[in-house]
Amino acid sequence: MATTHSTRAHTGGAKQAWAGGLTAFAGVMLLLAGLLGVFRGIMAIAQDAVFVTTPNYVFKFDLTTWGWIHLVLGALAVLVSFGLFQPSMWARVAGVGVAGLVIIANFLSLPYYPVWSVVMIALSGFIIWALCVVQGDESVQSPPGPATGGAPRASA
Repeated sequence: MATTHSTRAHTGGAKQAWAGGLTAFAGVMLLLAGLLGVFRGIMAIAQDAVFVTTPNYVFKFDLTTWGWIHLVLGALAVLVSFGLFQPSMWARVAGVGVAGLVIIANFLSLPYYPVWSVVMIALSGFIIWALCVVQGDESVQSPPGPATGGAPRASA
């Protein structure tokens, strides 16, 4: 006699796998964006000649100041990305916030390193999308267990 499983149980498991995959994607991308931000900050602090200077720019700061801004945001992004590898709501919220700050910082420093700023803005946009597309606590729920007949376990 063949056992049939409801499609609802399979759909829930696939949905959880999708949510977990997006959270892991966001964690890896935020880690990479953070490391690249740290390196960009170190470049701007150590060697100002790497960047193009633009006269009469409204958001003009000293390049060393931009370096410290990118360094701090990069370090913060790396720390938050480790929280995303253990799915938690605080890490998702903090990840969206840090990625938003990275977008703003790269937009404001656009004239100094234009192509790289656009790449970082796009990457941060994907991070925000991946963290926001997971609804509620889907990434935190435990997978269905065999002892409960395929029904999801109650989370504590």
